[in-house]
Amino acid sequence: MKMIVAVIKPSRLDAVLDAVTEAGASGLTVTEVRGYGRQRGKTEVYRGAEYEVKLLPKVKLEIAVSSDIAGAVVEAVQRTANTGKIGDGKVFVMDLEQALRIRTGDRDDAAIAG
Repeated sequence: MKMIVAVIKPSRLDAVLDAVTEAGASGLTVTEVRGYGRQRGKTEVYRGAEYEVKLLPKVKLEIAVSSDIAGAVVEAVQRTANTGKIGDGKVFVMDLEQALRIRTGDRDDAAIAG
């Protein structure tokens, strides 16, 4: 099993959700986060005063999948989150040692399957 963590632009969330579902993921967790990286923030104007925003809003997706569809899910995220501009985000893939569905007691692949 794999845990895929993706940090993307909020504007791409709906497209990524559709693509990830189509790739075979049965569920995911979405968290609104703020991040700082190569994009280096942006300058905004509020009531005539200019100020710099260093931490930009992003969306973090956590997707637990079986190892056989992990590649397809990563590809779906990359394809649909890509705008070609700096700040599109990152995808991290980690081994997932164990999963448990609390309600039924299902374990591992059975716990993350739809």
